Amino acid sequence: MRSIHVALVGLGFGAEFIPIYLHHPGVASLTICDPDDRVLQEWGNRYQVERRARSLAEVLAASDIDAVHLVTPISLHVPQTLAALAAGKHCACTVPMATRIADLQAIVAAQRESGKNYMMMETQVYGREFLFAQQLVESGAIGKLQFLRGCHYQDDEGWPWYWKGLPPFWYGTHAIAPLLALAQTRAEKVHCFGTGTMRAELVQQYGNPYPMETAIFRLAGTDIAAEATRSLFHVGRDYQEGFYVYGERAVYEWPQVAGEEPVLFRIAPLEGLKGERGRPVTAERVRVPDYADRLPAEIRRFTTASVYDETNPHLSFLQGGGHGGSHPHLVHEFVQSILEGRPSRIDAVTAADWCAAGICAHESAIRDGALVMTPRFDEG
Repeated sequence: MRSIHVALVGLGFGAEFIPIYLHHPGVASLTICDPDDRVLQEWGNRYQVERRARSLAEVLAASDIDAVHLVTPISLHVPQTLAALAAGKHCACTVPMATRIADLQAIVAAQRESGKNYMMMETQVYGREFLFAQQLVESGAIGKLQFLRGCHYQDDEGWPWYWKGLPPFWYGTHAIAPLLALAQTRAEKVHCFGTGTMRAELVQQYGNPYPMETAIFRLAGTDIAAEATRSLFHVGRDYQEGFYVYGERAVYEWPQVAGEEPVLFRIAPLEGLKGERGRPVTAERVRVPDYADRLPAEIRRFTTASVYDETNPHLSFLQGGGHGGSHPHLVHEFVQSILEGRPSRIDAVTAADWCAAGICAHESAIRDGALVMTPRFDEG
């Protein structure tokens, strides 16, 4: 295949991806879909997108559409993903893949049966900050990994109904995914505690009493532990999606305040020490480069350009600081995986591993920190 026909479903935050697909050299045509006709026409007219649909069913019935990108509410991810795969479409979906283990298993099975690609569009593992940290690890600059930490603080007051009282780690991939991706493994087991008090009306929808959860994971096949903390309500912290990488030679820490640069600590080697207590450590703020040169020329500008800004805001984009320029990288990986006939780098098994870690963490929190083993998805 030299090009594919893509449908983009959900034009709230999803509108951010319209110009990227329109300019990607591997995309022959774009269909946009939203049940709100006003939204559909507004974005269609703005970008002169001819093909417009008002329902996923209409998209799935179109024989010439090869792939579907779902940017829809969490409660729709599972049925829509299963429907897309059953219809013989490649499927990309915003996070999370699912919020129940059984649903993760169902999607992995459906992907295998269909033979089509699945990709979870996790922004954190394609942001420039992650790509920089990944280079540090792969080059050996960090040295042996010793520990990993992730966090995602967000205040969801006033967000759509399905966020109300959501268990923090059901939407935990922004905190967990970069840790597992850097370690190139899955979480094997977890202890997690819920902490704090949630007001009564927020508990009702999901039965979740915790505004905040903190978990410690043992990473499979390694001697590494990883910690992640997630909050959604009742925490007076500005928005942050961050991760911290602790190595034998160096440590990479996310900036504490938005707009600052991350810090790289380097410790002096053991050789040459003459009885000192502790080795000298240097600290410097590092300017993280953009990685647009990894993309086709036609979409490189979208690592810094967006359809959303202060005059046309979308909170999920603005709060996340532009998601590290990840959107064109995600689109490119999804499209290229299809064109090259290979699994995406965030395929169904990988996505299930990342989501299961959070689902099991919440189960542990409900059980007051009890040990919970995470299931495997690469068997069967």
